[in-house]
Amino acid sequence: MEVKVLAIKEDILGANKERARKNQKRLEEHTILGVNVMSSPGAGKTSLILKTIERFKAKVRMAVIEGDIASRMDADKVHQQGVPVIQINTGGACHLDANMIEQALNHLSLEQVDLILIENVGNLVCPAEFALGVHKKIMLLSVPEGDDKPHKYPLMFTEVDVVLVNKIDVLPYFDFDMSSFIQAMAGLNPAAKVFKISCRTNEGLEAWFFWLQEEINQIRRKKQS
Repeated sequence: MEVKVLAIKEDILGANKERARKNQKRLEEHTILGVNVMSSPGAGKTSLILKTIERFKAKVRMAVIEGDIASRMDADKVHQQGVPVIQINTGGACHLDANMIEQALNHLSLEQVDLILIENVGNLVCPAEFALGVHKKIMLLSVPEGDDKPHKYPLMFTEVDVVLVNKIDVLPYFDFDMSSFIQAMAGLNPAAKVFKISCRTNEGLEAWFFWLQEEINQIRRKKQS
């Protein structure tokens, strides 16, 4: 008897997509922009989120959903900034899924939120496959990881709306060919924005902040139309 592994996977992904659609509808009903933040471990997701909180929390009502296999270290850092945060420990799963996000939304006061940043589990493979119900997907690639990652993990780079190349302050010390990376992105995903940033020195972050503010404004305009 044939083992239908692919069919099983399709069923799982199909059910996840349906739940993701419900999550997105729920966010839109509350005029909330949902952003899925992805990267490999150590690329700077939490640092980016903390910088974004610092920039926006005075004018945008924010919440964060933290995804990790274990621990609550990153959630504690967000909590210290006075922002509502939900920690999801996957217990071994290498990604968040729509069911996890639905449960997290159940524990947030959505009528008091304009922006939800979701920090996915550090991984360049699985998170790209599982829809969460967000409006935008972004990923961070740090300079020490190398410029060849779009060739090794094409799905991730094809799926996202924004790529942030983080840690450009150490660019002189690593063999990272920025022009080669930009060329690879243009071939895989020409619609994606690429921002060169450093969360340590703040270089390039204003471009990211401007893009995010425009996306928040667009969600608001969509609700009004």
